[in-house]
Amino acid sequence: MKERAADFLTFDKEKGIYQLSPEQAVRDDVEKHYWLHVGRTIVKDWRLYLMLVPMLLIFLFWRYFPMYELLGCFKVADNVLPVSDQLFSGFSYFKRLLLAGDGLSTDFWRAMRNTFILSFYGLCFGFPIPIILALFFNEVRSDAARSVFQVLTYLPKFMSTVVMTSLITMLVKQGSLVSGAGIVSQALAAMGFISEDVAFGGLLNLPSFFRSIYQISGIWEGAGYDSIVFFAAIIAISPTSYEAAQIDGANKWAQMRYVVLPSILSTIVIMLITRIGSLLNIGYEKVLLLYNANTYVTADVVSTFAYRNSIGAVGAAAGTGLASAAEMMNNVIGMLLVIGANTIAKKASNTSLY
Repeated sequence: MKERAADFLTFDKEKGIYQLSPEQAVRDDVEKHYWLHVGRTIVKDWRLYLMLVPMLLIFLFWRYFPMYELLGCFKVADNVLPVSDQLFSGFSYFKRLLLAGDGLSTDFWRAMRNTFILSFYGLCFGFPIPIILALFFNEVRSDAARSVFQVLTYLPKFMSTVVMTSLITMLVKQGSLVSGAGIVSQALAAMGFISEDVAFGGLLNLPSFFRSIYQISGIWEGAGYDSIVFFAAIIAISPTSYEAAQIDGANKWAQMRYVVLPSILSTIVIMLITRIGSLLNIGYEKVLLLYNANTYVTADVVSTFAYRNSIGAVGAAAGTGLASAAEMMNNVIGMLLVIGANTIAKKASNTSLY
């Protein structure tokens, strides 16, 4: 007991007893009155904590309360009874999606493959572009010119999905007797990349062009907005680092390689982990507005698969259960990807989310 107590007690030779050191007494007092200190801090800064209430309510009503409906994955779907009163069906919906071998299972695996491919292409081609843009903004010396460039690249992010998809559709639309094909289709045909028949038929009607259109439009829409985080990390670099590199004879490329990139590496790793976590969470709105029956083979993702099946394609009740099961599998895989990416990043670079 004395050996264990010696870790946090000091021995008083005069009195012959163990007693708390002043430092340990302070730590014990802080731990004993921890919640009292927390309460005083909240009362003192109550205005700041009040501003958190809308965000907490949003997460509560749109993130946590909907989790109750996930019970529908394991219940016999019934549009009349609430989820809690429905009969337990086990993993029947998951078995039908994964192992049935029928048309529905085939469509689900196709949607899962398309989801992964679209997300992987977005990670490979879409993730580096904001970093490059941030490096470009950092090299623009004129504040006015930088502001103009940033506004032009940020602007597409603030356009609604409906407006964005409508604009994309107009640019690559199919030709008709009244009007010709979209301007992008005509330009590609004029440069010889596609034939006149393909341009007239509409690029969005061809499965082989959907992924390219989706990725290019996604980069155009979000690259500028995503570069804000990286640009903020770049401008936080101390000027003395640049001065030291210049003294050593480093040019602009060498400064980017040996000063800028190592300084923002932790930010890149964190953003990469979050991006991998959402690898399979493709918003269905854009895909739903761009795809059609001709492009299901390359455009149908898990979210649109769940949407179609939840509105009665295989029965209104059963479709809801299948859609919930499909989305739950998608989210579970995304969670596992976050854990795996965070573990790898922690071991490789000592930078992680947790």
